[in-house]
Amino acid sequence: MTALVTHPRLITLEGGEGAGKSTVLVALRTFLTGAGDEVVCTREPGGTPLAELIRGLLLSRDHEPPSAETELLLMFAARAQLVREVMLPALQRGAWVISDRFIDASHAYQGGGRGLDGDFITLLERHAVGIRPGLTLLLDVPVAIGRERASGRGFADRIESEQDAFFQRVHDAYRARAAAEPQRFRVIDATRTPQAVAAEAVAQLRHWRTSQ
Repeated sequence: MTALVTHPRLITLEGGEGAGKSTVLVALRTFLTGAGDEVVCTREPGGTPLAELIRGLLLSRDHEPPSAETELLLMFAARAQLVREVMLPALQRGAWVISDRFIDASHAYQGGGRGLDGDFITLLERHAVGIRPGLTLLLDVPVAIGRERASGRGFADRIESEQDAFFQRVHDAYRARAAAEPQRFRVIDATRTPQAVAAEAVAQLRHWRTSQ
């Protein structure tokens, strides 16, 4: 089986709805640019013109819902494009890459949430993606709190419109992955103020950066 290559400068943000990833991403980018580093920020699904088109297909409620398998394969199609067009070129020239979600999201949403086989997701990860982050910050927030926060955004896309039971399975899958890989994951209590969460995330990245 193809080996996954870990990139220390690939940093991923994970968490359920309403966890505050966007605020944290801005704080991390500000910290790294202030230190004189090049930073490339992206998101999943999306991050390239083609991947953004796939994002629209995945999140739209204007057509029939994709099957769980279709959803997973579309996620990986967008991810493969993002890796090759954006992530790898940036990493190869020494930049930091910060991604709002990455492979762990498929294990949580399509694996935990949809019940798809984790081994199959790992197979796709190895053959269609090939890289893994050095550091993953999991912004942990109970489903009820996250859903309440997310409801304030207004329109909910197809995945955001799922039921609480789905998001609880996503949450549990994230926690299980963090427990299985403590060397990569840092779990951050995201029930606190955005400022407190961002400060802890920056502290974790600062420590990671100096250890490389």
